[in-house]
Amino acid sequence: MKQFKTESKRILDLMINSIYTNKEIFLRELISNASDAIDKLKFISLTDSSASQDFKITISLDKENKVMTIEDNGIGMTDKDLEKNLGTIAESGTLAFKKENSDKTENELIGQFGVGFYSAFMVADKIVVYSKAHGSDLAYKWESKGAEGYSIEQADKSQTGTKIEIYLKDDTEDYKYSDFLDEYKITSLIKQYSDYIRYPIEMMMPTTKMKEGSSPEKPEYEQVFEKQILNSMVPLWKKPKAQVTSDNLNEFYQNEFHDYQAPLKSIYAKIEGSVTYDTLLFVPQKALYDYFSKDYKKGVKLYCNGVMIMEKCEELIPDYFGFVKGIVDSSDLSLNISREILQQDRQVKAIATSLEKKILAELKKMMEDDKASYQKLFAEFGLSIKFGVYAGFGMNKDKLKDLLMFYSSKKEQLVTLSEYVKDMQDGQEFIYYASGESYEKIGSLPNIEKLKNKGYEVLYFKDGVDEFVAKILLDYEGKKFKSVAEQDFSVDSQDEKQELESKEKENKQLLDDITEMLKDKVKQVKLTSNFKNYPVALSASGDVSIEMEKVFSSLPNQGQKVKAEKVLEISLEHGILDRLKNVQEDKEKLKKYATVLYEQARLLAGLDIENPTEFVKAFSDII
Repeated sequence: MKQFKTESKRILDLMINSIYTNKEIFLRELISNASDAIDKLKFISLTDSSASQDFKITISLDKENKVMTIEDNGIGMTDKDLEKNLGTIAESGTLAFKKENSDKTENELIGQFGVGFYSAFMVADKIVVYSKAHGSDLAYKWESKGAEGYSIEQADKSQTGTKIEIYLKDDTEDYKYSDFLDEYKITSLIKQYSDYIRYPIEMMMPTTKMKEGSSPEKPEYEQVFEKQILNSMVPLWKKPKAQVTSDNLNEFYQNEFHDYQAPLKSIYAKIEGSVTYDTLLFVPQKALYDYFSKDYKKGVKLYCNGVMIMEKCEELIPDYFGFVKGIVDSSDLSLNISREILQQDRQVKAIATSLEKKILAELKKMMEDDKASYQKLFAEFGLSIKFGVYAGFGMNKDKLKDLLMFYSSKKEQLVTLSEYVKDMQDGQEFIYYASGESYEKIGSLPNIEKLKNKGYEVLYFKDGVDEFVAKILLDYEGKKFKSVAEQDFSVDSQDEKQELESKEKENKQLLDDITEMLKDKVKQVKLTSNFKNYPVALSASGDVSIEMEKVFSSLPNQGQKVKAEKVLEISLEHGILDRLKNVQEDKEKLKKYATVLYEQARLLAGLDIENPTEFVKAFSDII
């Protein structure tokens, strides 16, 4: 029995207990090693015809003896190779091969650290390796039960390659090791981690067949085992773009991401630059039920040379594009020792920056070429993009502002800010918007009545973040945003403004009286000509709008509530002004009118009645 070096014993203990987070990872590691071994022999076969053969990886399951076997017909190992690669932990034969042939290979060999093999000890009591090197007449057997050491001796093996027998541990209360003897469990793990290994992974799979001699009228069935290939081998993203159809992309997306609908948008790209990678990205038709919840985890699947490294790599996709699904495959990644964590931030950031640019470009192109589909996308995921504009004090607003869409009062559909500005009336200074809980409620707000009558287009802000986005943007192409619920909002002509000023002077005492009566509720009471079909409406003075107040009020643990400075606007053209003038001298009655009108204005603004008892009593007395 040969002993591992002291350092190797420590590393082996780390391998079993610390480095890998999932025990099932051992299968990925051993298959990756088998693929590397075949790659090496395939490379040699370019100049040595005797090395050429039908390359494959075979998995066998012996349930009775609790043994899993993984076999390849790759380059194999001599006794010295076994001593060097398996007797010294963290000695990588693949890394050495890459260095020796760096000018010839395509640098797609997977293994680098020489530790993946030992991950099998997470599930094994004993590992036996049979190997015969290419060009050698002798085969050798390496055997170990873990940190206590290993042995190497000659063995019988006719075919070049390596066979690894994994003697699984007994099941415990905490872990069921026998699951690795289930064909369907192995199939699932291959699909998850090693589906795109370039060589076929074969295994005998159970299937049901009609017994010989039985008739279709009285069929008898039996279970038999047939050899099946478990992996797809050639990933779709490795194929030339000209060979990939939209049907191929749709099928891949639906199978890979378990969606019954085809994607709204597919992006196929091969990127070369500081970091080279292939990518397939998809925009789903519908958001997942938990997409906007805190439990949702974004990210794309990350592969290194066809081997899945991470199920969801969050670092590669910004939050505002969190709805994008897909894969990224790069051979330039530096992985940590377990191949589960990325090691160099620089590479990840380079891919993330490139991906973001690609998604931005594709979404803008989609907006131009297929506006109807982009409208669907924005209706489903636009909230993410809006939060992206607002988040980080607007650090991403310039790159995202052209992707924004809002509902148009005139076109009755989502429009971009660019489209709005392009269609503005001559002399129009502002981008007008109105806020509310729904498009229907916004459309019936008193404040937009005159604006619409004069033919102006109004953007409807129904999401809580919309006004915050407008505040962050400040303007678009030099046109500032203007809320119809701001105190100084007006689309009056000069003559109309002069008439309003005259009426306000004429009714100054009345307005001052009502202001005093509502002094704890409103900052000011004024006349307006913006509407005539409603008696009153609320506007806001200052930076906090009424819709913002609603958002702040809905937040948990709000100590000091953020309030808008409200202004009660009384219609100049509605009969209510004459009614108020008639009761002006009866202060008690005027106060009841003021109370009723204020609460009506709150209701129209989507706010609750502040004092239902006072409102009902005042309303009853008036009628």
